[in-house]
Amino acid sequence: QVQLEESGGGLVQAGGSLRLSCAASGRTTGNTYTMAWFRQAPGKEREFAAAISWSGQTTTYADSVKGRFTISRDNARDTVWLQMDSLKPEDTAVYYCATRNYYSGRYNYTEDYNYWGQGIQVTVSS
Repeated sequence: QVQLEESGGGLVQAGGSLRLSCAASGRTTGNTYTMAWFRQAPGKEREFAAAISWSGQTTTYADSVKGRFTISRDNARDTVWLQMDSLKPEDTAVYYCATRNYYSGRYNYTEDYNYWGQGIQVTVSS
């Protein structure tokens, strides 16, 4: 089993920045292929934000965050980060870290991830 714990959320004004961290623990060896961030706003479905391959060489972003968010990872530390800049009120959501223990060519489907964190609140005020 793999456990994921997010940190770094909070309240920020529009135009500001936040950096989310997600630390993986447990049986991480061979069990953290793609790592991703999803988010869920009140009353909406969980949506994809960003993903990064195990090597870190491939990153994928939702159009809504492209150019503003940057995902990165350090496998030696079993950690993935999401740097969020130029934040907008519409970025307000609970952000979830996710990973999977198998290879898939898809990055943006929740059903393709079998390990999830508890989520962390990000609130952007206008």
